[in-house]
Amino acid sequence: MLGTYANTGTILLGSFIGITMGKRLPERLKTTVMQGLGLSTLLIGFQMALSSHSQLAAIGCLLAGAITGELFKIEQGLEFAGEWLKAKTGSDSSTFVQGFVSSSILFLSGAMMIVGSIQDGAGSDPHTLYVKSLLDGFASTALAATLGIGVIFSAVSVLFVQGSVTLLASHLDFLKEPAILDAVTATGGMMIVGIGINLLNLTKIRIGNFIPALFYAIAWSYFFT
Repeated sequence: MLGTYANTGTILLGSFIGITMGKRLPERLKTTVMQGLGLSTLLIGFQMALSSHSQLAAIGCLLAGAITGELFKIEQGLEFAGEWLKAKTGSDSSTFVQGFVSSSILFLSGAMMIVGSIQDGAGSDPHTLYVKSLLDGFASTALAATLGIGVIFSAVSVLFVQGSVTLLASHLDFLKEPAILDAVTATGGMMIVGIGINLLNLTKIRIGNFIPALFYAIAWSYFFT
């Protein structure tokens, strides 16, 4: 769990720094920072999505995940959790829920989370999660500077989800198979593209409803490749 603890810590630290910086930035500069962050997120997402050798399967998993997510109203549940946290903290931030949902999905939808968690749990090698911690720390700083305090609570999501994968690592070693990582990377990449589109305010994509797509990608690769 050392890697997950480090990851949670860097997100908390990065968020605190970002919130402090954000209070001092004029709105015009915040808008520009948000646009830069959106473009950067798009680039990362496209790189992940296009790196796959089975893009058609990834698209199918994404669509199946979207249907499942809509039926179970996953995004609505995430927003409810965000609103509950907002009420508990007494925050008046208009971007609290967006910050919580977007950053939680961003930090948990990559293959690095899966590989790092399994390595940390099964082999006591937290190196991959240390690298992820550094990246997430910088990302949380940028996100918190523009989206505010909601980003800091994504640390709870990382601690719970990533920590659970780490604790179950001995039973999840199959997730390190190249075909599975390839599918997760491509599917997660398309989800990250959606986050970038939301950050740019081009439209509103309910990214939370695509979360089941990651599980479909794992299942498809495990049973059909």
